[in-house]
Amino acid sequence: MDKKKISIVIVIAAIFVTWFAFDLGALFTLENAKTQHEALQQSISDNFITASVVFFLAYIAMTALSLPGAAIATLLGAALFGFWWSLLLVSFASSIGATIAFLVSRFLLKDWVQGKFGNKLATINQGVEKDGPFYLVTLRLIPVFPFFLINLLMGLTPISTATFYIVSQIGMLPGTMVFLNAGTQLAQIDSLSGIVSPGVLVSLVLLGVFPIIAKFIMNGIEKRRVYKKWQKPVMFDRNLIAIGAGAGGLVTTYIGAAVKAKVTLIEKHKMGGDCLNTGCVPSKALIRAGHSVHEINRAKEFGVTAGEPTVDFKQVMGRVHQVIADIEPHDSVERYTKLGVECIEGEAKILSPWEVEVNGQRLTTRNIVIATGARPLVPGIPGLADVSYLTSDNVWELQELPKNLLVLGGGPIGAELAQSFSRLGSDVTLVEMADQLLIREDADAAELVVKGLKEDGVNILLGHKATRFEKDGDTQRVYLDNNGEEVVVEFDHVMLALGRVANTKGFGLEDIGVELTERGTVKVNDYLQTNYPNIFAVGDVAGPFQLTHAAGHQAWYAAVNALFGDFKKFKADYSVMPAATYTAPEVARVGINEKEAIAQGIDYEVVHYGIDDLDRAIADGEDHGFIKVITPKGKDKILGATIVGSHAGDLLAEFTLAMRHGLGLNKILGTVHPYPTMSEATKYTAGVWKQNNAPQGLLVWVEKFHTWMRKEPKRS
Repeated sequence: MDKKKISIVIVIAAIFVTWFAFDLGALFTLENAKTQHEALQQSISDNFITASVVFFLAYIAMTALSLPGAAIATLLGAALFGFWWSLLLVSFASSIGATIAFLVSRFLLKDWVQGKFGNKLATINQGVEKDGPFYLVTLRLIPVFPFFLINLLMGLTPISTATFYIVSQIGMLPGTMVFLNAGTQLAQIDSLSGIVSPGVLVSLVLLGVFPIIAKFIMNGIEKRRVYKKWQKPVMFDRNLIAIGAGAGGLVTTYIGAAVKAKVTLIEKHKMGGDCLNTGCVPSKALIRAGHSVHEINRAKEFGVTAGEPTVDFKQVMGRVHQVIADIEPHDSVERYTKLGVECIEGEAKILSPWEVEVNGQRLTTRNIVIATGARPLVPGIPGLADVSYLTSDNVWELQELPKNLLVLGGGPIGAELAQSFSRLGSDVTLVEMADQLLIREDADAAELVVKGLKEDGVNILLGHKATRFEKDGDTQRVYLDNNGEEVVVEFDHVMLALGRVANTKGFGLEDIGVELTERGTVKVNDYLQTNYPNIFAVGDVAGPFQLTHAAGHQAWYAAVNALFGDFKKFKADYSVMPAATYTAPEVARVGINEKEAIAQGIDYEVVHYGIDDLDRAIADGEDHGFIKVITPKGKDKILGATIVGSHAGDLLAEFTLAMRHGLGLNKILGTVHPYPTMSEATKYTAGVWKQNNAPQGLLVWVEKFHTWMRKEPKRS
């Protein structure tokens, strides 16, 4: 920090010390004003200009230095100077003081904040550059945050000083007028009966309802700005239309129909979306087949003699499709029609914020929910188009087991499918560009998954990046870069498991100007609204999660906010979002892990319980893995839990429930669990926390007490 900044900090600190040391804030109280009212009025009458200048400068100083008492000073100004003159003084003094605070914040902190957090603030900076004046005037009119905080924070953004001053001058004026009016009324209170006078009551009511009225007005202005180029229909055919019949669209319309709204669900392909047809359901059926092979191979371990398992891959895939067919009725047109949802098969096209076209028919609706999901990422690697590549969309069409399968991507999908195909008999090579499998998980969890995959015969190449593919007759190969060293791997099929891309094109979003994020997902606010308040987005197309249960979770908020948002809106809550990877061992997590705790600067402690100690796990031959819980230092509050082991996804439910309802590890410890079960692992984890946080000082005295109690009493 340079000398000028140090000097400013010293001056500000000195003023603060003086203010609080001499209790100068006591001068700016209504009680003091009442006591000194006549003397102050006489002084102001004798020296009106001088008094006005002193008050003006004092108000600027209080605002510029963010000293407490500005609100009282506003009321005091009206009581002493009258409404109109105090309005002139306060409105200009507050804007000038706010601008000084803004400039001081910018001079002292902007470069440091932008340099340290520039990447995280990029979106905010872009928003301020685009709509800074509107954001600022909204904050001024709707005082959700204290004005001094707005002054300091806006100094860290790219908004210009002139814009800040002008908008502040205009934006604070209505609120200032309401406060000053209250001040003129409060000046007339001479007794307790004056408190209930009509003038005072009206002023107090205005103070309370002004933010509500201002918010209503600003919402109206925002809507007019967003919808200005569109003609809103006079009447609507429907209350809500959802586009996409995956988890997000299904749950949205189910909720809408349940509350008797007229809702329509449009799907261009298959009901149930990716989860039913190409994701969760078929992958778990395939995992089950691989698990069966693995169990047969382990039979001798349990004293059972079994022959070498033979895999009929065509029959395996037949069962996969049978499982899809068995679950299909849960998401069918017939079921949802009975629930009151109008289901239309066809390609939707959004024509305006209130109009959707499908099969040549134009439908009008008050609200639209986008639930179009995502598709597998197919990278532009040279030569990829020439080889036989698979994705999670088409891998289920295989009728023959690949002899040599290459899997690109070490995330949950890649790890699950690599292990399953290896168990079924393929020679599998799994390539991951990062130095860790399951990069979002802690390293100790990922290491156990790597061990499990290797035991099942998967060849894992970490830190390898695919640079090009090549096909030479019947031979297909990939060239990998490993820190400058070229590695060549031959394969029959390559499975792409490199992530998913949101489906945002081809149905009108770009035509009406729905905004997207840098990641290519639909940009939504905390209420899952897009830049058009009546258009919502849920699931993979919106993020931040790509989980079926997350889409269903978001769908509740979207449906309720769409249908009842004019009265009450709810912010989507992601604080307790469980997830599981169905490898062997499974990895399941809710809340934060150690990586995230460190990144967030949380002072945490780790509770670790090894499942190899659990009786039921030993009996089942599944005595491997661990439970790891993150808590604040010395507290039993659960910030996150990671489980690695058999049935980890099922075991996670208890921690998820506890987190959702604010229950700590002490509550889990005090809950009876049946013996012998895997669920006891959660109780033993809580026991580890209790042991680690035992009051050692108290226990010393307890030990002395018990020692004393063992002594033989003296005989008389």
